[in-house]
Amino acid sequence: MQIRTAMYKDILSYTSRYRLLTAILAMVVLSGCTSTARQADLVILNARVWTGTDTTTAPAATAAIAITGNRIAAINTNVAIRQWITPRTQVIDAHQRRVVPGITDSHLHLVSGGLQRSRLHLRDVTSRDEFITAIGNAASELPDGAWLLGGRWSVESWTTSSSPRKEWINASTQNHPCFLTRMDGHQALANAAALRIAGIDADGPSDPEGGVIERDPQTSEPTGILKDAAMDLVSKHIPEPSENERLAALKNAMQHLNTFGITSVHDMSGGDDLPAIRQMHRENALTVRIRKYLHVADWRDHIETVKSAQPNDDWFRIAGFKGYMDGSLGSRTAYMYHPYADADHTWDYPGGLLSDQASPPKKMRHMIEQADRAGLQSAVHAIGDEANHLLIDAYAATTRRMGEQARRHRGERGCRHRVEHAQHLLPEDIPRFAPWGIIASMQPYHKADDGRYADKALDKDRLSASYAFRSLIDANATVCFGSDWPVVTCNPFAGMQAAITAKTLDGKIWYPEQSISITEALECYTVTPAIAAFQEERLGTIEVGKLADIAILSHDIFAIPPDRLDETRAVVTIVDGRVVYESAQ
Repeated sequence: MQIRTAMYKDILSYTSRYRLLTAILAMVVLSGCTSTARQADLVILNARVWTGTDTTTAPAATAAIAITGNRIAAINTNVAIRQWITPRTQVIDAHQRRVVPGITDSHLHLVSGGLQRSRLHLRDVTSRDEFITAIGNAASELPDGAWLLGGRWSVESWTTSSSPRKEWINASTQNHPCFLTRMDGHQALANAAALRIAGIDADGPSDPEGGVIERDPQTSEPTGILKDAAMDLVSKHIPEPSENERLAALKNAMQHLNTFGITSVHDMSGGDDLPAIRQMHRENALTVRIRKYLHVADWRDHIETVKSAQPNDDWFRIAGFKGYMDGSLGSRTAYMYHPYADADHTWDYPGGLLSDQASPPKKMRHMIEQADRAGLQSAVHAIGDEANHLLIDAYAATTRRMGEQARRHRGERGCRHRVEHAQHLLPEDIPRFAPWGIIASMQPYHKADDGRYADKALDKDRLSASYAFRSLIDANATVCFGSDWPVVTCNPFAGMQAAITAKTLDGKIWYPEQSISITEALECYTVTPAIAAFQEERLGTIEVGKLADIAILSHDIFAIPPDRLDETRAVVTIVDGRVVYESAQ
Protein backbone atom coordinates (compact mmCIF):
# COMPACT_ATOMS: atom_id res chain seq x y z
CA MET A 1 0.00 0.00 0.00
CA GLN A 2 1.26 3.49 -0.81
CA ILE A 3 1.53 6.06 1.97
CA ARG A 4 -1.78 7.91 1.82
CA THR A 5 -0.56 11.32 0.70
CA ALA A 6 -1.67 11.53 -2.91
CA MET A 7 -3.31 14.83 -2.12
CA TYR A 8 0.06 16.05 -0.94
CA LYS A 9 2.21 15.73 -4.03
CA ASP A 10 4.44 18.37 -2.52
CA ILE A 11 4.80 16.26 0.65
CA LEU A 12 5.72 13.21 -1.39
CA SER A 13 8.35 15.28 -3.15
CA TYR A 14 9.65 16.54 0.19
CA THR A 15 9.68 13.06 1.69
CA SER A 16 11.35 11.53 -1.38
CA ARG A 17 14.18 14.05 -1.17
CA TYR A 18 14.59 13.36 2.54
CA ARG A 19 14.77 9.61 1.96
CA LEU A 20 17.36 10.14 -0.77
CA LEU A 21 19.47 12.16 1.66
CA THR A 22 19.15 9.56 4.41
CA ALA A 23 20.02 6.80 1.94
CA ILE A 24 23.18 8.70 0.99
CA LEU A 25 23.94 9.13 4.69
CA ALA A 26 23.49 5.41 5.20
CA MET A 27 25.89 4.58 2.38
CA VAL A 28 28.44 6.98 3.84
CA VAL A 29 28.08 5.44 7.28
CA LEU A 30 28.20 1.85 6.06
CA SER A 31 30.89 2.17 3.42
CA GLY A 32 33.07 5.07 4.51
CA CYS A 33 33.69 4.16 8.15
CA THR A 34 36.04 1.61 9.57
CA SER A 35 34.61 -1.10 11.79
CA THR A 36 36.00 0.62 14.86
CA ALA A 37 34.02 3.76 13.97
CA ARG A 38 30.79 1.80 13.89
CA GLN A 39 29.90 2.05 17.52
CA ALA A 40 26.30 1.60 18.55
CA ASP A 41 24.77 2.55 21.86
CA LEU A 42 21.96 0.03 21.36
CA VAL A 43 21.56 -2.92 19.00
CA ILE A 44 18.50 -5.05 18.30
CA LEU A 45 19.29 -8.50 16.90
CA ASN A 46 17.12 -11.33 15.54
CA ALA A 47 14.20 -9.07 14.66
CA ARG A 48 11.42 -9.34 12.10
CA VAL A 49 11.40 -5.68 11.12
CA TRP A 50 8.49 -3.84 9.53
CA THR A 51 10.07 -0.54 8.56
CA GLY A 52 6.96 1.21 7.25
CA THR A 53 8.86 2.31 4.13
CA ASP A 54 7.40 -0.40 1.89
CA THR A 55 3.90 -0.97 3.19
CA THR A 56 2.99 -3.55 0.55
CA THR A 57 4.90 -6.28 2.38
CA ALA A 58 5.67 -7.52 5.85
CA PRO A 59 9.22 -8.94 5.54
CA ALA A 60 9.77 -12.26 7.26
CA ALA A 61 13.57 -12.18 6.99
CA THR A 62 15.55 -11.67 10.17
CA ALA A 63 17.15 -8.24 10.43
CA ALA A 64 18.96 -6.15 13.00
CA ILE A 65 19.11 -2.46 13.92
CA ALA A 66 21.96 -0.31 15.25
CA ILE A 67 21.18 2.87 17.18
CA THR A 68 23.71 5.58 17.93
CA GLY A 69 22.61 8.31 20.29
CA ASN A 70 18.96 8.92 19.53
CA ARG A 71 19.15 8.01 15.83
CA ILE A 72 18.88 4.85 13.80
CA ALA A 73 22.37 4.29 12.41
CA ALA A 74 21.97 1.09 10.39
CA ILE A 75 19.51 -1.63 9.42
CA ASN A 76 21.11 -4.79 8.10
CA THR A 77 21.70 -8.47 8.78
CA ASN A 78 22.68 -9.81 12.19
CA VAL A 79 26.20 -10.38 10.94
CA ALA A 80 26.61 -6.83 9.66
CA ILE A 81 25.07 -5.19 12.72
CA ARG A 82 27.19 -7.22 15.14
CA GLN A 83 30.13 -5.17 13.88
CA TRP A 84 28.57 -2.17 15.63
CA ILE A 85 28.67 -3.83 19.05
CA THR A 86 31.26 -2.60 21.55
CA PRO A 87 31.63 -3.43 25.25
CA ARG A 88 29.37 -0.48 26.11
CA THR A 89 26.60 -1.38 23.62
CA GLN A 90 23.25 -2.44 25.03
CA VAL A 91 22.18 -5.52 23.07
CA ILE A 92 18.55 -6.67 22.84
CA ASP A 93 17.76 -10.07 21.36
CA ALA A 94 14.29 -9.79 19.80
CA HIS A 95 14.01 -13.59 19.52
CA GLN A 96 12.34 -13.32 16.10
CA ARG A 97 9.65 -11.02 17.44
CA ARG A 98 7.99 -8.41 15.26
CA VAL A 99 9.63 -4.97 15.45
CA VAL A 100 7.72 -1.89 14.28
CA PRO A 101 8.15 1.88 14.39
CA GLY A 102 7.03 3.44 17.64
CA ILE A 103 3.26 3.74 17.73
CA THR A 104 1.50 7.09 17.86
CA ASP A 105 -1.89 7.66 19.46
CA SER A 106 -3.18 10.51 17.32
CA HIS A 107 -5.99 11.57 19.64
CA LEU A 108 -6.12 11.20 23.41
CA HIS A 109 -6.38 13.20 26.62
CA LEU A 110 -3.09 12.46 28.31
CA VAL A 111 -3.36 13.69 31.90
CA SER A 112 -7.09 12.90 32.01
CA GLY A 113 -6.20 9.32 31.13
CA GLY A 114 -3.78 9.17 34.03
CA LEU A 115 -6.32 10.70 36.41
CA GLN A 116 -9.00 8.25 35.30
CA ARG A 117 -6.73 5.33 36.20
CA SER A 118 -7.10 6.32 39.87
CA ARG A 119 -10.84 7.07 39.70
CA LEU A 120 -14.04 5.04 39.54
CA HIS A 121 -14.19 3.15 36.25
CA LEU A 122 -17.65 2.01 35.15
CA ARG A 123 -16.84 1.05 31.56
CA ASP A 124 -17.27 -2.67 32.15
CA VAL A 125 -20.36 -2.80 34.36
CA THR A 126 -23.09 -4.88 32.74
CA SER A 127 -26.33 -3.91 34.45
CA ARG A 128 -28.15 -1.26 36.46
CA ASP A 129 -27.66 -3.23 39.69
CA GLU A 130 -23.92 -3.58 39.08
CA PHE A 131 -23.72 0.14 38.24
CA ILE A 132 -25.43 1.15 41.48
CA THR A 133 -23.35 -1.25 43.59
CA ALA A 134 -20.04 -0.08 42.12
CA ILE A 135 -20.89 3.56 42.81
CA GLY A 136 -22.01 2.82 46.36
CA ASN A 137 -18.85 0.84 47.10
CA ALA A 138 -16.64 3.62 45.75
CA ALA A 139 -18.47 6.29 47.76
CA SER A 140 -18.08 4.28 50.98
CA GLU A 141 -14.28 4.46 50.65
CA LEU A 142 -14.12 8.26 50.38
CA PRO A 143 -13.69 10.80 53.18
CA ASP A 144 -16.94 12.50 54.10
CA GLY A 145 -17.78 15.29 51.65
CA ALA A 146 -15.22 14.26 49.00
CA TRP A 147 -16.30 14.28 45.36
CA LEU A 148 -16.86 10.94 43.64
CA LEU A 149 -15.41 11.27 40.14
CA GLY A 150 -14.75 9.08 37.14
CA GLY A 151 -17.35 7.11 35.24
CA ARG A 152 -16.94 6.32 31.54
CA TRP A 153 -20.22 4.40 31.80
CA SER A 154 -22.32 3.19 28.90
CA VAL A 155 -25.78 1.57 29.11
CA GLU A 156 -25.97 0.32 25.51
CA SER A 157 -24.89 -3.23 26.34
CA TRP A 158 -27.25 -3.58 29.31
CA THR A 159 -30.37 -5.73 28.98
CA THR A 160 -32.40 -2.64 29.89
CA SER A 161 -30.59 0.35 28.48
CA SER A 162 -32.53 3.16 30.12
CA SER A 163 -30.48 6.21 31.01
CA PRO A 164 -29.37 6.40 34.68
CA ARG A 165 -30.99 8.90 37.02
CA LYS A 166 -29.84 10.60 40.19
CA GLU A 167 -32.39 8.60 42.22
CA TRP A 168 -30.43 5.43 41.48
CA ILE A 169 -27.43 6.67 43.47
CA ASN A 170 -28.65 9.39 45.84
CA ALA A 171 -29.01 7.07 48.84
CA SER A 172 -25.50 5.61 48.62
CA THR A 173 -23.73 8.88 47.74
CA GLN A 174 -25.62 11.45 49.79
CA ASN A 175 -22.50 12.67 51.64
CA HIS A 176 -20.50 12.91 48.41
CA PRO A 177 -21.15 15.15 45.40
CA CYS A 178 -21.02 12.79 42.46
CA PHE A 179 -20.13 13.57 38.83
CA LEU A 180 -19.70 10.56 36.55
CA THR A 181 -19.16 11.07 32.83
CA ARG A 182 -20.57 8.87 30.11
CA MET A 183 -17.90 7.04 28.11
CA ASP A 184 -17.85 9.68 25.34
CA GLY A 185 -17.45 12.60 27.73
CA HIS A 186 -20.47 14.40 26.27
CA GLN A 187 -22.85 13.76 29.12
CA ALA A 188 -22.60 13.03 32.83
CA LEU A 189 -24.67 11.79 35.75
CA ALA A 190 -24.76 14.10 38.77
CA ASN A 191 -26.37 13.13 42.07
CA ALA A 192 -28.61 15.36 44.17
CA ALA A 193 -25.67 16.70 46.20
CA ALA A 194 -23.82 17.84 43.09
CA LEU A 195 -26.93 19.39 41.54
CA ARG A 196 -27.58 21.25 44.77
CA ILE A 197 -24.07 22.74 44.73
CA ALA A 198 -24.66 23.88 41.13
CA GLY A 199 -28.08 25.35 41.94
CA ILE A 200 -29.93 23.09 39.50
CA ASP A 201 -33.48 22.20 40.50
CA ALA A 202 -37.02 22.15 39.14
CA ASP A 203 -37.07 25.94 38.88
CA GLY A 204 -33.95 26.37 36.79
CA PRO A 205 -31.65 27.31 35.38
CA SER A 206 -32.54 27.18 31.68
CA ASP A 207 -30.45 25.03 29.34
CA PRO A 208 -27.15 26.76 28.62
CA GLU A 209 -26.25 27.46 25.01
CA GLY A 210 -24.82 24.25 23.56
CA GLY A 211 -26.08 22.02 26.39
CA VAL A 212 -29.09 20.22 27.84
CA ILE A 213 -30.24 19.73 31.44
CA GLU A 214 -32.37 16.60 31.15
CA ARG A 215 -35.61 16.96 33.13
CA ASP A 216 -38.57 14.82 34.10
CA PRO A 217 -41.37 15.89 31.71
CA GLN A 218 -43.97 15.78 34.50
CA THR A 219 -42.20 17.58 37.32
CA SER A 220 -39.36 19.50 35.61
CA GLU A 221 -37.03 17.96 38.20
CA PRO A 222 -33.53 17.37 36.78
CA THR A 223 -32.89 13.68 36.21
CA GLY A 224 -29.18 14.13 36.91
CA ILE A 225 -28.17 13.78 33.24
CA LEU A 226 -26.31 16.81 31.89
CA LYS A 227 -25.24 17.05 28.24
CA ASP A 228 -22.31 18.94 26.75
CA ALA A 229 -22.23 22.59 27.91
CA ALA A 230 -24.65 21.79 30.76
CA MET A 231 -21.95 19.61 32.31
CA ASP A 232 -19.96 22.76 33.06
CA LEU A 233 -22.66 23.90 35.51
CA VAL A 234 -21.47 21.17 37.87
CA SER A 235 -17.89 20.51 36.76
CA LYS A 236 -16.82 24.10 37.49
CA HIS A 237 -17.44 23.38 41.19
CA ILE A 238 -15.17 20.30 41.28
CA PRO A 239 -11.82 21.04 42.98
CA GLU A 240 -9.00 21.09 40.45
CA PRO A 241 -6.33 18.38 40.79
CA SER A 242 -3.23 19.65 42.53
CA GLU A 243 0.05 20.12 40.70
CA ASN A 244 1.39 16.93 42.28
CA GLU A 245 -1.74 15.01 41.29
CA ARG A 246 -1.34 16.13 37.68
CA LEU A 247 2.34 15.16 37.70
CA ALA A 248 1.52 11.73 39.10
CA ALA A 249 -1.26 11.31 36.52
CA LEU A 250 1.10 12.25 33.67
CA LYS A 251 3.70 9.72 34.81
CA ASN A 252 1.03 7.05 35.25
CA ALA A 253 -0.36 7.77 31.78
CA MET A 254 3.02 7.62 30.05
CA GLN A 255 4.00 4.38 31.77
CA HIS A 256 0.70 2.81 30.73
CA LEU A 257 1.06 3.97 27.12
CA ASN A 258 4.61 2.62 26.89
CA THR A 259 3.32 -0.90 27.67
CA PHE A 260 1.56 -0.81 24.28
CA GLY A 261 4.61 0.40 22.35
CA ILE A 262 3.24 3.95 22.19
CA THR A 263 6.05 6.47 21.81
CA SER A 264 4.19 9.60 20.65
CA VAL A 265 0.80 11.14 21.36
CA HIS A 266 -1.32 13.94 19.99
CA ASP A 267 -2.88 15.38 23.13
CA MET A 268 -6.27 17.13 22.84
CA SER A 269 -6.64 18.82 26.22
CA GLY A 270 -6.71 22.25 27.81
CA GLY A 271 -3.94 24.38 29.24
CA ASP A 272 -4.25 23.15 32.83
CA ASP A 273 -1.96 20.22 32.01
CA LEU A 274 0.83 22.36 30.57
CA PRO A 275 2.77 23.00 33.82
CA ALA A 276 3.09 19.26 34.50
CA ILE A 277 4.16 18.52 30.93
CA ARG A 278 6.65 21.37 30.89
CA GLN A 279 8.14 20.34 34.21
CA MET A 280 8.73 16.77 33.04
CA HIS A 281 10.06 18.10 29.76
CA ARG A 282 12.60 20.28 31.61
CA GLU A 283 13.62 17.30 33.72
CA ASN A 284 14.05 15.08 30.63
CA ALA A 285 11.50 12.75 32.20
CA LEU A 286 9.05 12.39 29.32
CA THR A 287 8.73 8.85 27.92
CA VAL A 288 6.34 9.77 25.11
CA ARG A 289 6.65 12.61 22.65
CA ILE A 290 3.78 15.06 23.04
CA ARG A 291 2.24 17.00 20.18
CA LYS A 292 -0.36 19.14 21.93
CA TYR A 293 -3.47 20.73 20.47
CA LEU A 294 -4.58 23.30 23.01
CA HIS A 295 -8.28 23.38 23.85
CA VAL A 296 -9.31 26.98 24.47
CA ALA A 297 -12.59 28.75 23.81
CA ASP A 298 -11.20 31.30 21.36
CA TRP A 299 -7.87 30.62 19.68
CA ARG A 300 -7.35 34.21 18.58
CA ASP A 301 -6.49 35.24 22.14
CA HIS A 302 -3.71 32.63 22.39
CA ILE A 303 -2.01 32.49 18.99
CA GLU A 304 0.87 34.88 19.73
CA THR A 305 1.51 33.25 23.13
CA VAL A 306 1.68 29.80 21.54
CA LYS A 307 3.96 30.95 18.71
CA SER A 308 6.42 32.54 21.13
CA ALA A 309 6.59 29.59 23.54
CA GLN A 310 7.62 26.70 21.32
CA PRO A 311 10.46 24.41 22.42
CA ASN A 312 12.99 23.57 19.73
CA ASP A 313 12.95 19.81 20.01
CA ASP A 314 10.85 16.78 19.15
CA TRP A 315 9.68 15.94 22.67
CA PHE A 316 7.00 18.55 23.21
CA ARG A 317 5.31 21.12 21.03
CA ILE A 318 2.01 22.98 20.99
CA ALA A 319 1.08 22.33 17.38
CA GLY A 320 -2.23 24.14 17.23
CA PHE A 321 -5.69 24.30 18.69
CA LYS A 322 -8.50 21.86 19.49
CA GLY A 323 -12.09 22.89 18.88
CA TYR A 324 -15.57 21.37 18.83
CA MET A 325 -18.27 21.46 16.22
CA ASP A 326 -20.76 19.15 17.96
CA GLY A 327 -21.30 16.44 20.57
CA SER A 328 -21.52 12.65 20.27
CA LEU A 329 -23.71 9.98 18.76
CA GLY A 330 -24.36 8.22 22.07
CA SER A 331 -25.72 11.36 23.70
CA ARG A 332 -27.58 12.30 20.47
CA THR A 333 -25.76 15.62 20.36
CA ALA A 334 -23.76 14.92 17.18
CA TYR A 335 -25.03 17.34 14.51
CA MET A 336 -26.72 15.35 11.73
CA TYR A 337 -28.16 16.55 8.43
CA HIS A 338 -31.39 14.65 9.13
CA PRO A 339 -33.00 13.99 12.55
CA TYR A 340 -32.05 10.87 14.46
CA ALA A 341 -34.00 7.75 13.58
CA ASP A 342 -35.00 7.29 17.23
CA ALA A 343 -35.76 10.98 17.87
CA ASP A 344 -39.00 12.13 19.39
CA HIS A 345 -40.70 13.21 16.15
CA THR A 346 -42.55 15.97 17.92
CA TRP A 347 -39.26 17.86 17.82
CA ASP A 348 -37.12 15.91 15.30
CA TYR A 349 -33.82 16.54 17.07
CA PRO A 350 -30.77 16.38 14.74
CA GLY A 351 -28.21 17.19 17.43
CA GLY A 352 -26.58 20.58 17.47
CA LEU A 353 -23.52 22.72 16.99
CA LEU A 354 -21.59 23.69 20.10
CA SER A 355 -22.23 27.34 19.59
CA ASP A 356 -19.53 28.69 21.88
CA GLN A 357 -17.08 27.84 19.11
CA ALA A 358 -18.94 26.63 16.03
CA SER A 359 -21.41 29.52 16.04
CA PRO A 360 -22.83 28.36 12.80
CA PRO A 361 -20.08 28.46 11.48
CA LYS A 362 -18.61 31.94 11.20
CA LYS A 363 -16.62 32.14 14.44
CA MET A 364 -14.97 28.76 13.87
CA ARG A 365 -13.95 29.78 10.36
CA HIS A 366 -12.34 32.98 11.65
CA MET A 367 -10.37 31.02 14.26
CA ILE A 368 -9.20 28.54 11.61
CA GLU A 369 -8.04 31.40 9.38
CA GLN A 370 -6.09 33.02 12.22
CA ALA A 371 -4.38 29.73 13.10
CA ASP A 372 -3.64 29.10 9.44
CA ARG A 373 -1.94 32.48 9.04
CA ALA A 374 0.21 31.71 12.08
CA GLY A 375 1.23 28.31 10.68
CA LEU A 376 -0.65 26.46 13.43
CA GLN A 377 -2.94 23.51 12.90
CA SER A 378 -6.64 23.36 13.67
CA ALA A 379 -7.85 20.05 15.09
CA VAL A 380 -11.63 20.20 15.35
CA HIS A 381 -14.01 17.60 16.77
CA ALA A 382 -16.77 16.71 14.29
CA ILE A 383 -18.89 13.57 14.62
CA GLY A 384 -22.22 14.22 12.91
CA ASP A 385 -22.38 14.29 9.11
CA GLU A 386 -23.55 17.90 8.98
CA ALA A 387 -20.91 19.00 11.49
CA ASN A 388 -18.26 17.35 9.31
CA HIS A 389 -19.70 18.98 6.19
CA LEU A 390 -19.58 22.46 7.71
CA LEU A 391 -16.05 21.92 9.01
CA ILE A 392 -14.77 20.70 5.63
CA ASP A 393 -16.40 23.79 4.10
CA ALA A 394 -14.52 25.97 6.58
CA TYR A 395 -11.18 24.28 5.88
CA ALA A 396 -11.72 24.48 2.12
CA ALA A 397 -12.69 28.16 2.33
CA THR A 398 -9.61 28.93 4.45
CA THR A 399 -7.27 27.11 2.07
CA ARG A 400 -8.86 28.77 -0.94
CA ARG A 401 -8.69 32.19 0.68
CA MET A 402 -5.07 31.84 1.75
CA GLY A 403 -4.23 30.61 -1.74
CA GLU A 404 -0.84 30.75 -3.39
CA GLN A 405 0.56 33.28 -0.92
CA ALA A 406 0.12 30.84 1.97
CA ARG A 407 1.54 27.94 0.00
CA ARG A 408 4.63 29.98 -0.86
CA HIS A 409 4.95 31.09 2.75
CA ARG A 410 4.87 27.52 4.06
CA GLY A 411 6.85 25.98 1.25
CA GLU A 412 5.78 22.48 0.37
CA ARG A 413 4.07 21.30 3.50
CA GLY A 414 0.69 23.03 3.78
CA CYS A 415 -1.11 23.44 7.09
CA ARG A 416 -2.72 19.98 7.35
CA HIS A 417 -5.80 20.92 9.33
CA ARG A 418 -7.48 17.99 11.05
CA VAL A 419 -10.98 16.63 11.49
CA GLU A 420 -11.01 14.85 14.83
CA HIS A 421 -13.24 11.75 14.61
CA ALA A 422 -14.69 12.25 11.08
CA GLN A 423 -17.13 9.65 12.33
CA HIS A 424 -20.30 10.06 10.24
CA LEU A 425 -19.84 11.56 6.79
CA LEU A 426 -22.03 12.53 3.87
CA PRO A 427 -20.84 10.32 0.97
CA GLU A 428 -20.11 13.39 -1.14
CA ASP A 429 -17.70 14.70 1.52
CA ILE A 430 -15.36 11.69 1.46
CA PRO A 431 -13.54 12.77 -1.74
CA ARG A 432 -13.08 16.30 -0.35
CA PHE A 433 -10.43 15.42 2.27
CA ALA A 434 -7.53 14.78 -0.09
CA PRO A 435 -7.78 17.80 -2.42
CA TRP A 436 -7.88 20.22 0.49
CA GLY A 437 -5.13 18.45 2.44
CA ILE A 438 -7.43 17.66 5.36
CA ILE A 439 -6.33 15.00 7.86
CA ALA A 440 -8.94 12.45 8.97
CA SER A 441 -7.98 11.73 12.60
CA MET A 442 -10.10 8.70 13.52
CA GLN A 443 -10.55 6.30 16.43
CA PRO A 444 -11.41 2.80 15.15
CA TYR A 445 -12.36 1.36 18.54
CA HIS A 446 -15.35 3.71 18.53
CA LYS A 447 -16.74 1.61 15.69
CA ALA A 448 -16.63 -1.52 17.84
CA ASP A 449 -18.32 0.43 20.61
CA ASP A 450 -20.91 2.48 18.74
CA GLY A 451 -21.81 -0.38 16.40
CA ARG A 452 -23.84 -1.93 19.22
CA TYR A 453 -26.45 0.83 19.09
CA ALA A 454 -25.82 3.10 16.08
CA ASP A 455 -28.51 1.30 14.06
CA LYS A 456 -31.07 2.71 16.47
CA ALA A 457 -29.90 6.27 15.92
CA LEU A 458 -29.13 6.34 12.19
CA ASP A 459 -30.60 4.63 9.15
CA LYS A 460 -28.69 2.27 6.88
CA ASP A 461 -27.94 4.84 4.17
CA ARG A 462 -26.23 7.18 6.63
CA LEU A 463 -24.30 4.39 8.33
CA SER A 464 -22.79 3.26 5.04
CA ALA A 465 -20.55 6.36 5.17
CA SER A 466 -19.79 6.05 8.88
CA TYR A 467 -16.38 4.99 10.22
CA ALA A 468 -15.38 5.13 6.56
CA PHE A 469 -11.78 3.93 6.89
CA ARG A 470 -11.79 2.05 3.57
CA SER A 471 -13.55 4.78 1.61
CA LEU A 472 -11.28 7.55 2.92
CA ILE A 473 -8.08 5.59 2.24
CA ASP A 474 -9.30 4.68 -1.24
CA ALA A 475 -9.99 8.39 -1.80
CA ASN A 476 -6.32 9.10 -0.96
CA ALA A 477 -7.09 10.87 2.30
CA THR A 478 -4.43 10.88 5.00
CA VAL A 479 -6.01 8.82 7.80
CA CYS A 480 -4.36 8.58 11.20
CA PHE A 481 -5.64 6.56 14.16
CA GLY A 482 -5.91 7.22 17.88
CA SER A 483 -8.00 6.11 20.81
CA ASP A 484 -9.69 9.10 22.50
CA TRP A 485 -8.44 7.64 25.80
CA PRO A 486 -9.78 7.69 28.50
CA VAL A 487 -13.09 7.53 26.60
CA VAL A 488 -12.06 4.01 25.55
CA THR A 489 -8.93 1.88 25.93
CA CYS A 490 -5.66 3.27 24.59
CA ASN A 491 -4.66 -0.23 23.37
CA PRO A 492 -3.76 0.44 19.70
CA PHE A 493 -4.02 -3.24 18.86
CA ALA A 494 -7.66 -3.24 19.96
CA GLY A 495 -8.10 -0.31 17.57
CA MET A 496 -6.41 -2.24 14.77
CA GLN A 497 -8.64 -5.22 15.51
CA ALA A 498 -11.77 -3.07 15.19
CA ALA A 499 -10.61 -1.51 11.92
CA ILE A 500 -9.79 -4.91 10.41
CA THR A 501 -12.55 -7.22 11.68
CA ALA A 502 -15.52 -4.79 11.89
CA LYS A 503 -16.57 -6.73 14.99
CA THR A 504 -18.54 -4.83 17.62
CA LEU A 505 -18.22 -5.34 21.36
CA ASP A 506 -21.36 -7.47 21.34
CA GLY A 507 -19.88 -9.78 18.70
CA LYS A 508 -21.62 -8.84 15.46
CA ILE A 509 -19.90 -7.93 12.20
CA TRP A 510 -20.93 -4.39 11.35
CA TYR A 511 -20.28 -2.72 7.98
CA PRO A 512 -17.25 -4.84 7.01
CA GLU A 513 -17.04 -3.03 3.66
CA GLN A 514 -15.17 -0.30 5.55
CA SER A 515 -12.55 -2.73 6.91
CA ILE A 516 -8.88 -2.32 6.09
CA SER A 517 -5.82 -4.58 6.17
CA ILE A 518 -3.40 -5.04 9.06
CA THR A 519 -0.71 -3.23 7.06
CA GLU A 520 -3.00 -0.26 6.47
CA ALA A 521 -4.06 -0.21 10.13
CA LEU A 522 -0.45 -0.26 11.33
CA GLU A 523 0.40 2.51 8.89
CA CYS A 524 -2.41 4.60 10.41
CA TYR A 525 -0.70 4.26 13.81
CA THR A 526 2.84 4.95 12.60
CA VAL A 527 3.43 6.46 9.16
CA THR A 528 0.46 8.80 8.76
CA PRO A 529 0.46 10.25 12.31
CA ALA A 530 3.96 11.53 11.59
CA ILE A 531 2.64 13.18 8.43
CA ALA A 532 -0.30 14.65 10.35
CA ALA A 533 2.15 16.17 12.83
CA PHE A 534 4.74 17.45 10.29
CA GLN A 535 7.24 14.89 11.61
CA GLU A 536 7.54 12.47 8.68
CA GLU A 537 11.18 13.38 8.09
CA ARG A 538 12.05 12.33 11.67
CA LEU A 539 9.44 9.80 12.83
CA GLY A 540 6.95 7.20 11.63
CA THR A 541 9.23 4.68 9.96
CA ILE A 542 12.38 2.73 10.77
CA GLU A 543 14.99 4.38 8.53
CA VAL A 544 18.62 5.36 8.87
CA GLY A 545 18.86 8.89 10.24
CA LYS A 546 15.43 8.95 11.86
CA LEU A 547 14.79 9.20 15.56
CA ALA A 548 15.02 5.80 17.23
CA ASP A 549 11.41 5.21 18.38
CA ILE A 550 10.80 1.48 18.13
CA ALA A 551 8.53 -1.19 19.63
CA ILE A 552 9.24 -4.90 19.95
CA LEU A 553 5.89 -6.70 20.13
CA SER A 554 4.72 -9.75 22.06
CA HIS A 555 2.88 -11.13 19.00
CA ASP A 556 3.54 -10.97 15.29
CA ILE A 557 0.54 -8.88 14.30
CA PHE A 558 0.95 -9.97 10.68
CA ALA A 559 0.52 -13.63 11.66
CA ILE A 560 -1.84 -13.65 14.65
CA PRO A 561 -5.57 -14.11 13.91
CA PRO A 562 -7.12 -10.63 13.63
CA ASP A 563 -9.62 -11.31 16.41
CA ARG A 564 -6.69 -11.79 18.81
CA LEU A 565 -4.82 -8.62 17.95
CA ASP A 566 -5.95 -6.94 21.19
CA GLU A 567 -3.82 -9.44 23.15
CA THR A 568 -0.66 -7.80 21.79
CA ARG A 569 1.57 -5.75 24.07
CA ALA A 570 5.06 -4.32 23.84
CA VAL A 571 7.96 -6.43 25.08
CA VAL A 572 10.35 -3.49 24.73
CA THR A 573 9.56 0.15 23.97
CA ILE A 574 12.38 2.44 22.85
CA VAL A 575 12.01 6.22 22.66
CA ASP A 576 14.82 8.48 21.43
CA GLY A 577 17.21 5.53 21.50
CA ARG A 578 16.46 4.76 25.15
CA VAL A 579 14.55 1.78 26.58
CA VAL A 580 11.61 3.27 28.49
CA TYR A 581 9.69 0.03 29.02
CA GLU A 582 10.66 -3.61 29.22
CA SER A 583 8.21 -6.39 29.96
CA ALA A 584 8.86 -8.55 33.02
CA GLN A 585 8.12 -11.67 30.97
